[in-house]
Amino acid sequence: MPDAPLDLILLPTWLVPVEPAGVVLREHALGVRDGCIVLLAPRDVALRQTAKEVRELPGMLLAPGLVNAHGHAAMTLFRGLADDLPLMNWLQQHIWPAESKWVDEAFVRDGTDLAIAEQVLGGITCFSDMYFFPEIASERVHRSGVRAQITIPVLDFPVPGARDSDEALRKGLALFDDLKQHPRITVAFGPHAPYTVSDDKLENIRVFADQLDAGVHMHVHETASEVARGLELNGERPLARLARLGLLGPRFQAVHMTQVDDADLEMLVESNTSVIHCPESNLKLASGFCPVERLWQAGVNVAVGTDGAASNNDLDLLGETRTAALLAKAVAGSATALDAHRALRMATLNGARALGLESRIGSLEVGKAADLVAFDLTGLAQQPVYDPVSQLIYASGRDCVRHVWVAGKPLLEDRQLTRLDGDHIAAEARAWGERIGQR
Repeated sequence: MPDAPLDLILLPTWLVPVEPAGVVLREHALGVRDGCIVLLAPRDVALRQTAKEVRELPGMLLAPGLVNAHGHAAMTLFRGLADDLPLMNWLQQHIWPAESKWVDEAFVRDGTDLAIAEQVLGGITCFSDMYFFPEIASERVHRSGVRAQITIPVLDFPVPGARDSDEALRKGLALFDDLKQHPRITVAFGPHAPYTVSDDKLENIRVFADQLDAGVHMHVHETASEVARGLELNGERPLARLARLGLLGPRFQAVHMTQVDDADLEMLVESNTSVIHCPESNLKLASGFCPVERLWQAGVNVAVGTDGAASNNDLDLLGETRTAALLAKAVAGSATALDAHRALRMATLNGARALGLESRIGSLEVGKAADLVAFDLTGLAQQPVYDPVSQLIYASGRDCVRHVWVAGKPLLEDRQLTRLDGDHIAAEARAWGERIGQR
C-alpha cells in the first residue's frame, strides 16, 4: 500500500537544519505529514512525492522555529513603563507596585495574547513564560497554536493569583495534571530568584521536580550585588547554594548568569545545567555580561531569551541573537566567538535542549515536529548573499519573517497572523496603556 500523501512540501532557496551543525542545504525540500517532518531530500526527489500542498519559497531561508527560552509574556503591557533604571530600583519601586495594582486574570490574558502575537510575527514558535496566573497563560497558548513552557511562580510573599507559595504550588500541581498530555505545552517550576525564595521552598520544588521530571526555571546571578548579598546572608554564592540544595542538573534553567567564576563554571559543567542568556535586558539594566563563549567552550548548553518587554523592551529573538553574537565577541576579546551558525543554534536547538524539548523541536530532522520559520532574504539590505546564515544574524530583522508553522499548522502566512486577531489585540493593549498611564 503506498504511503499517504504528504500534507506539505516546502521548497526554500536555503534549508538550514541546525543539526548537523553549520550545514546549509541548497536545492532541498522539506516534507510534512501529521505535524511532523517526514522528508528532507533534494528538490527533485521530493517532487516525486504526492502532496496536498507544494509551496515554493524563493529567496527564503527555512530554519527551525526560534525558541525564546526566557520571558514574562504578560509584562508586554508594562512595556516602557519604567525605563532607564537599575534592576532593584526598577523592580522594587516600579514593577512590583505596578503588578500589585494591575495584574489580574484579564491583564494576563490580554498581555499574553500581545506577547504571543509579537513573538509569532518574529519567528518564535516556542517560548518559556515565567509569570502569574499560569493557568490563564496556558489557556492563551492553547488557543493560539504556539508552543510554550509555562512556569509556576514561587516567591516568599503573596503574588497575584496565589496568597503564598503553598497555594502557588497546589495550583501548579493541578496545572501539571491538566496539561500532562498536551502536545504543545509543558509545565515547569519557576522560583523567582535566590533572594526571593527560601531554602525550604526550594527543597519542596526539588522534590516535586524530581517526582514529575519537570524543569526548574530561575533567575540566577543576574547582578554582582545579588552574588554579594548571597555571600553576606548565606556565606556562599547563590549558585553554590542551589547546588547544595540539589537543584542543579539537566532540568535546571539558570537565567542570566552574568557573574561566573571558576567554581561556578565547574558546577554548571558537572551538573549539566543550562544557562539562558538575555543580553539586551542585561545591557539595559546594566546587570553585567554573561561569558557566553567561555561557557560554550566548557560544554555548557547556552540558550537565549528576550526577558520581558518591561526590561528589553521587545520580544525580538532574532535581534536578541544578533546582540548576543556581537556581545560575545566583545566579552571574549575574540572576533571568532559565537559565530553566526552557533548563534542560530543558540536560538533554536540550544533553547529546545534547555527546556527539555530537544527530542521534539529545535532542528529540522525527520521525526521532529514541523515547527518552522521562513525568513525572506530578498530585501535590499540582505544583498548579496554569500552566507545566508550570516545574513540572517547580522543583516536581517524580524520583519523578514514571512511564514511560521507550529506542528505543521500555519500561524503566519505572508506576514499575516492566521489564528490571532492582531487589530483586537492591539486595541486591548492600548486600552490597558490608557488605564495604567492615567495612574
